[in-house]
Amino acid sequence: MTELNSPTAKRLAPAGSVDVVLPCLDEAAALPWVLERIPSGWHAIVVDNGSTDGSADLARSLGATVVTETRRGFGAACHAGLLAADADIVCFCDCDASLDPGLLVPFVAQVVTGEADLVLGRRCPQGSGAWPAHARAGNLVLARMLRSRTGLRLHDLGPMRAVRREALLSLDLTDRRSGYPLQMVVRAADAGWRVRERDVPYLPRTGKSKVTGTWRGTWQAVRDMRKVLAEAPQEVTR
Repeated sequence: MTELNSPTAKRLAPAGSVDVVLPCLDEAAALPWVLERIPSGWHAIVVDNGSTDGSADLARSLGATVVTETRRGFGAACHAGLLAADADIVCFCDCDASLDPGLLVPFVAQVVTGEADLVLGRRCPQGSGAWPAHARAGNLVLARMLRSRTGLRLHDLGPMRAVRREALLSLDLTDRRSGYPLQMVVRAADAGWRVRERDVPYLPRTGKSKVTGTWRGTWQAVRDMRKVLAEAPQEVTR
């Protein structure tokens, strides 16, 4: 794992402005680990989605911009962060210490060089507790449904991704629940974007998952995403 303040990390970090959106609901225990791994020169936007553990104040004290989103939902938090961003490139990453935001450097490089329009992280679990069986099962179902709908041969619909901000805004995403990341990929495919996948280590999260921590939560997420896949293709211009 690259140390983000090392010469190697600084050399790899692409030029230009990058905002990292971090949806947050009671992640005080994970925030220090996550924020210290934001690459040098990048900007962290923590979107507080109703935390009661002091996450917002802690994030501010650690130098992040904090945005408050009162509507509960992963998509609501992500989109609030997108609207608050002003960098050319926006990244998304979970805020639970399961993913190292420093790994986004090559994602951004692919977007900057024009190799890809949207880069996604394919989660590679590190240890048996990193990715519960029910969450993997739900992800597999959705990946197959996505392939049928779009032709994209992706393996994961994980939260780590990089994209140009203005291009993403042009997709006019409307889902504000668990379907937000899937809708992003579906509409990107409809628009003819080059979507790429990169392997990333997936660590056991700090605290309990708010979305896929249980079978019930996982299948609720699958239901949300099925609604997205049922949408008619959008007329999207790049």
